[in-house]
Amino acid sequence: MRIIAGVAKGRNLSTVAGATRPTSDRAREALFSTLLSEFGEFENLKFLDLFAGSAAVGLEALSRGAALVHCVEKDEDAVKTIRANQEIVEKAKPEGKFHLYAMSAQKFLTNPMQQYDIIFMDPPYDFGDQGVQELLNLILEKEVIRSGGVIVVERATKGSSIKWPEPLRELRTKEYGVATLYYGEMG
Repeated sequence: MRIIAGVAKGRNLSTVAGATRPTSDRAREALFSTLLSEFGEFENLKFLDLFAGSAAVGLEALSRGAALVHCVEKDEDAVKTIRANQEIVEKAKPEGKFHLYAMSAQKFLTNPMQQYDIIFMDPPYDFGDQGVQELLNLILEKEVIRSGGVIVVERATKGSSIKWPEPLRELRTKEYGVATLYYGEMG
């Protein structure tokens, strides 16, 4: 797994053995291509990576110029991997700030410190649809996403689709083999 673009382009990242399912390079490249078409650039954007795993998605955003990247992960092995990957990317001296929160997504969202332009949620495939809906509702209740912001949820292609709660609206859906990315925009 590697950083695809930006100041840390080409740097290899570690994965977490068995504990997580990393977003493929192909899906990450498509994700960032879609987000660039929505936002134009990443400078000054605030990015939240929930269920960060190895933090490849959040660190990609940092490499591409995001002003602030917060990654949330509760698995201890994943947290160690994120710290190692953070060191790899920070050697390229990205301009933005990165912070890791070693806690559950639910706990983080109950007391957010920030509004974000982009939220990427990649819960484990066995994390139920009801749990995803509860997190989306919590994001809205706590005003974690700014107006015009985008939430991307990665789920198993064979699973059920995302039901976006108001005022989120479906932007697009893209399949990448076993994973599907669902994009919702805050009205």
